[in-house]
Amino acid sequence: MDKVRVGIVGSKFAANFHADSYKRNDKVEIVAVAAIDALEEFSSKWNVPDTYEDYNEMLARDDIDLVSVCVPNFLHHDVVIAAARAGKHIVCEKPLATTVADAEEMVKVCKEAGVKLFYAEDWVFAPALNRASQIIEEGGIGDVLYIKARETHNGSHSPFAKKKSTCGGGCLIHLGIHPIGYVLYMLAGENNPPVEVVAKTTGGLEKNYVHKDFEGEDWAAGIITFADGRNALVEGNYITVGGMDDVVDIYGTDGRIIVNLTFGSCLDVYSRKGYGYAIEKADFTYGWTKPAVDEFFNLGYVEELRYFVDCVLNDTAPKFGVDGESGLLAMKVVEAMYKSAEEGKTIPLDLKV
Repeated sequence: MDKVRVGIVGSKFAANFHADSYKRNDKVEIVAVAAIDALEEFSSKWNVPDTYEDYNEMLARDDIDLVSVCVPNFLHHDVVIAAARAGKHIVCEKPLATTVADAEEMVKVCKEAGVKLFYAEDWVFAPALNRASQIIEEGGIGDVLYIKARETHNGSHSPFAKKKSTCGGGCLIHLGIHPIGYVLYMLAGENNPPVEVVAKTTGGLEKNYVHKDFEGEDWAAGIITFADGRNALVEGNYITVGGMDDVVDIYGTDGRIIVNLTFGSCLDVYSRKGYGYAIEKADFTYGWTKPAVDEFFNLGYVEELRYFVDCVLNDTAPKFGVDGESGLLAMKVVEAMYKSAEEGKTIPLDLKV
């Protein structure tokens, strides 16, 4: 195999950054896309030759090696199961599913089918976070004691994000899944599973701070405690104005690292009239702004999908943090956090890594 032939399921935001990342890779050919809308627009923009309204028809093709699942959360389960049974390797966007039960079945079916299930946690490949890891490995900040991580913005415009049945919850599962996945990747070694969580959320609808029409919460924070006693504080919310705010703060015995993934641009722009785009979820572009230079690359999408393609080409298993089991582990932590918030107590975990 000299190239990986890719089919994409979906045609909106996630499908576009998958297509952008694949187009930067000369080892990839995007051969088809399946979606219920925006097919012509998407296929024209990314020069995709074949389109399908039914993803099952696309999966029946023999010339597709890898499928990117870029549909709303509640559809992840069905598309992944269908792709696995069609013998395709799979990249599934976050969260892996809307329930732990669905995620467990997805992992099980992919194993039984002998296909690779890649969990698209892009923070694992973000250049700034990888540089931070290098500094940590060199001993630059001593031993890591504690991590704080957040993803926040002013709320999703997707109607599927507003309903628990289609999202799986609120901002915790939709945004907080990134910091959860990252701290698990950083701290949950083979003998260091998460052992308990405690969390608080707004209660959805009228209990929310801002988004009274969202069934899920618009603010959430939780603490994950690991077997070695270290803790991580994670946050996701829909109440942050001014653009998407992704920050990781790593505390060590001999130093500290602050990683600003979204407002860390090396550009400062002043505009009286405004311009096209600065960063995701920014309300305007006039005055002083810090526009992203290459947002998809800096958030890790490009290298993430390059890594998955290489795993297919070389027939290697994905590493911890971006395999199906890691997506399942993140879902188990999310589910425990929701239980903690609902019951108002710490929830013990019995998980293996």
